[in-house]
Amino acid sequence: MKRCKKLIGLLLIASMSVSPFSGLQAMAKAEKSSTAPSIQEQFAERRTLYDNMSTLTGIPWYVLAAVDQYERTISIANPKKRPLRDGLISIHIPNNKWAGELNPDEIDTEPKSIAFFDGFGKDGNGDGKADPKDDTDLLYSMASYLQEYGTAPDDTNIALWEFYKNARSVERIEQFARLYSHFNTLDLHKHTFVMPLRADYSYRSTWGAARSYGGYRIHEGTDLFASYGVPVRSVCYGIIEVMGWNRYGGWRVGIRDLNNVYHYYAHLSGFNKKEVKEGDIVVPGQVIGWVGSSGYGKPGTSGKFPPHLHYGLYRDNGFTEWSFDPYPYLRRWEREERISLSKKKKK
Repeated sequence: MKRCKKLIGLLLIASMSVSPFSGLQAMAKAEKSSTAPSIQEQFAERRTLYDNMSTLTGIPWYVLAAVDQYERTISIANPKKRPLRDGLISIHIPNNKWAGELNPDEIDTEPKSIAFFDGFGKDGNGDGKADPKDDTDLLYSMASYLQEYGTAPDDTNIALWEFYKNARSVERIEQFARLYSHFNTLDLHKHTFVMPLRADYSYRSTWGAARSYGGYRIHEGTDLFASYGVPVRSVCYGIIEVMGWNRYGGWRVGIRDLNNVYHYYAHLSGFNKKEVKEGDIVVPGQVIGWVGSSGYGKPGTSGKFPPHLHYGLYRDNGFTEWSFDPYPYLRRWEREERISLSKKKKK
């Protein structure tokens, strides 16, 4: 145990070149001041923690980042039941798991008694406490748990299954880990508009409107009207989860992003098969297909309505998904891209 604590301290000091907790202290001071840390600063702080724990435990940094991001999305999707915790790390370990199922003290922070009751909690910063409110302790506890099963991908999947008892959770974390590993960065939250801004298109808020084909239902998206063949683009970094035919949506593509949001593109005239296929990673602005009027019938059915793109957004809470209105997001991404292009022209 002493050797382990000493190693933790050396790793943190070596990686941060100053006090091992200077980053967290700076974060705390910033939170108390009127100026909050930027997103990029938070990414840098998190990456330092992930890298330190990866070096210590052998669990790849991108796996730790994926678990943490998945937990963050679950808190965002369930704000009342599980509020997003303060701090850099969003991993949630219930008190009874942290202290041990049979531990009479659910808020126990003593590493020895927690270990006695086979709890998750561990001392990650060498201060003699296993504090679930401490980012380093929290991340070290999760990394140590994964380490017990091994460091190979299959070992990690087994550990995640045992922790969540949910195949959906394991799949999401695998997807997030692929994205982080591929790009080697946490900064993967840029968005673009669904079509080139130079294209001739129009749209308004249509989410929630009635639909009758296939039985009464509501419209779970925004319709963007444009001519046949107008390029349809990925708005985000993500993974193509689905690509193929759907009776309602025709030729459609589904992309999962790092916010655990599913982006649904429907009624396409075709796919960009030369560049993308199911399971591929995509980036903002990458063409995935073209505007069409497919759907409302068997494979190949087209022309039952004017050409347009149906774009939908669905949030995942770990067990189910539900749609939400994409219109305000489309407006925002369209505006942000125009501003970005304008700035580039001025340069």
